[in-house]
Amino acid sequence: MSEKVLRIPRHIAFIMDGNGRWAKKRGLPRIRGHAEGVKAAERTIDAAKKLGIPYLTFYAFSTENWKRPEEEVQFLMELLREYLKEKLPTFLRDDIRVSFIGRRDRIPKETLEWMEKVEKETSKCSSLWVFVAVDYGGRDEITRAVNRIIKEGYKEVNEELIRRYLDLPPEVPDPDLLIRTAGEKRISNFLLWYIAYTELYFTETLWPDFDENELLKAIEDYSQRVRKFGGLAPDEEKDY
Repeated sequence: MSEKVLRIPRHIAFIMDGNGRWAKKRGLPRIRGHAEGVKAAERTIDAAKKLGIPYLTFYAFSTENWKRPEEEVQFLMELLREYLKEKLPTFLRDDIRVSFIGRRDRIPKETLEWMEKVEKETSKCSSLWVFVAVDYGGRDEITRAVNRIIKEGYKEVNEELIRRYLDLPPEVPDPDLLIRTAGEKRISNFLLWYIAYTELYFTETLWPDFDENELLKAIEDYSQRVRKFGGLAPDEEKDY
């Protein structure tokens, strides 16, 4: 790593791509790639906590992922449930709050029970807030929010009102940086409302190989960006 000063993002979002390709390259079943992907998420959480990043959001299962083979979907839901069972004591010890965004009406009962248990028991933790997107789609989230607004009788909306009805709590800042692994350069229906001014970083690294060093590479790249939010950069203002 260079000696440049890093500008640490407050909120980083991750599209964790490449689990299946990682497994295929090694002649392993796809589900093995997903299991290794969980380890990469753990490494990333540990690294983020060390760096003092307060918010992370992981894209774990999209609304479109239900189209995958039933065996793979079932494995992913069981993997999530077993991971939460195993890691709840660690979350509490490390002061990590865990919440979930997305639909909940299609999640298997036992998995949903553990999701809600972890949310409740970690709700007072404050060192790092981790959001996991499960059965999540950006368009679906906005549609659900609009329907709730209509149901409550509003005749007119603004951005502030819509934001209150979205999945991420209003006090959570929009992602500063979105990282997608495995060389794909798409948003894939992730956090559509929130990423209007998010910096995007794409890496060829497959998600199971993602680690602290890869995170630091992304943050170093982010640190060199000039974020203008529609305005002017400081060195441009002198022209006026």
